[in-house]
Amino acid sequence: MDLEKHPWARDGVTIAKALLESIEAQALEAYAGGLPKDGGFEGEEACGVLSGPAGDARLVDEETRLPNLANRYHAIDPVDYPRTGRMYFLVDPLKFSRAIKSGEDGGRPIKVLWHSHLDVGAYFSDTDAQTALAGGDTPAYDLAYLVVSVRGNGRGGEAKVDDRKLFIYDLASKRFVEAELRLA
Repeated sequence: MDLEKHPWARDGVTIAKALLESIEAQALEAYAGGLPKDGGFEGEEACGVLSGPAGDARLVDEETRLPNLANRYHAIDPVDYPRTGRMYFLVDPLKFSRAIKSGEDGGRPIKVLWHSHLDVGAYFSDTDAQTALAGGDTPAYDLAYLVVSVRGNGRGGEAKVDDRKLFIYDLASKRFVEAELRLA
């Protein structure tokens, strides 16, 4: 990890309030977008990236939503991909890697990977950690991670965002810890 070059992965970020509201709206949309399935409700996690100017290392002021591919992979191969988009998010790793490089090269690095959790709270799960580590000892990318919690009545009724938390990787403890989420 190059925390001098990417201080947002060490100190977190400041998010414009309007940007956070947009992310929360996308999380609610993905929650409500599911179809009833076997008597239950099947929304999906929303996900995306946040970028900002290289000259203001902690500011994020732009978001890009990414498609959650979990349902597609599950439909094609439920044995190797047993979980649906309600349980986790899956992004195209090649497109993600290209977006990281493009942001760095263009002076607007990606600083945050965000996703929503459905009916379980805003925490950094073991699956989230495995995704971020990509099989290594430290995260594959120098990012902060935002988790937005959406809860509803479980049947597609009124849902709301009830929490949001920012996480960074702590090199000393070798785990993801909560960081201050600052709003601009």
